[in-house]
Amino acid sequence: MITVEQIVSADGYAAEPDGGMRFVDATTPADELTDEDQLTMLASIDAILLGRRTYEMFAGYWPTADPAVERVAPIINRLPKLVVSSTLERAPWGKGEIEIVRPEPSAADAVRALEGRFGSIIVWGSLSLADALLEAGLVAHLRLRTCPVLIGDGRRFAPDALGQRLLRLESSTPLPSGHLVTQYALD
Repeated sequence: MITVEQIVSADGYAAEPDGGMRFVDATTPADELTDEDQLTMLASIDAILLGRRTYEMFAGYWPTADPAVERVAPIINRLPKLVVSSTLERAPWGKGEIEIVRPEPSAADAVRALEGRFGSIIVWGSLSLADALLEAGLVAHLRLRTCPVLIGDGRRFAPDALGQRLLRLESSTPLPSGHLVTQYALD
């Protein structure tokens, strides 16, 4: 079972036109970096799957993140992590390495092969990888962490070629800052 989690603006963008995500920092109070809903969800996850660019961001931050500030850091560092990449030769993570999954013949095919190894996989960010998994119908759950901001333009979190997909609401959790965490099942 694959869950894709995306941080999005209220108007549905996962990145600004230049690829940045300044809207996240501008709207997320330090005391709301991790909510109880996130910790509960992570308790059911068996592995983390990332695209190369998101892996590079995560590997530069999470191995040394302060668990007193980032309560998810110990969980992220403990879970098996995999990166889908055709270009990386190594994937360092702290003092170790994580597994590289080659997207052959496609990212969707490579990820399909992982489903027998892990019961529950989360994909964070990794927009190109998430696009491929959504288009292939491999995503069971979509979690949107919506920031209370309109940015007007940028990269939407779902690919244009996806077409219409019905979603079934599983949960919706408002946070004091105005952020909203919504989880859907893809039917």
